Formats: sequence, C-alpha cells, structure tokens
Amino acid sequence: MDDNKELEPHLVEVLEEGEKLRLRAVAGEATLAVTDRRLVVAAPSRIALAVPFERVRRIQFDIERRRPATLVIVPEDFSDEPQVLAIPPEQYRAAADALVEIGRALADQESP
Repeated sequence: MDDNKELEPHLVEVLEEGEKLRLRAVAGEATLAVTDRRLVVAAPSRIALAVPFERVRRIQFDIERRRPATLVIVPEDFSDEPQVLAIPPEQYRAAADALVEIGRALADQESP
C-alpha cells in the first residue's frame, strides 16, 4: 500500500516517517488501518484512535445475519476511547486480514 493518494487525508497525516500502512478496511464512514507499528481508526474528520499494538486490550468481532458486523476495539488506557465500528459484508475479508495482523502483533508481545 504505497499509494497514499487514495487514503483519507487524516490517515495520511497521522502516519509517522517511515511507518508503513499494511492493511485497511472500510467501516461505515471510518477506516480501520493497520500499520507496521500500530492500529489506527480514522473517522472522516479526525483520528478516533491511534495506538501501538501493546496498548490494545481487547478486540471483539461479531457477525449477525442481515446486519453489518460489529468490531469493538478496547484500548488498555482509559484515555483512549473504545471504538465500535460497523463492518459491511463486502469488507469482511479486509477486516479479517486486519484482525490477523493485529492478533499476530499481540501474540508476539506475549512471547518471551
């Protein structure tokens, strides 16, 4: 994902020098993004969440019939607002890929 032209302006602005965007999924009006360093939720007018993987406490992904899936991200720190995202069916694969990357990053932190 080297072409930042198609990304939301706020997402481009929050990327640090040398930080690489690995995956993203569209969640309603927001974007869930996974970089090589952290998890970012970019709303249309602001960055709702941008935390390193070690500051993610829990992620829950619920799928129901005839409704968008619900993705809940709970950060470790109370000052970071939990995020609840509606994931449409056409974005399930992108969201699942993002969850795999986040899960691997979390598992790597637990390894000795």
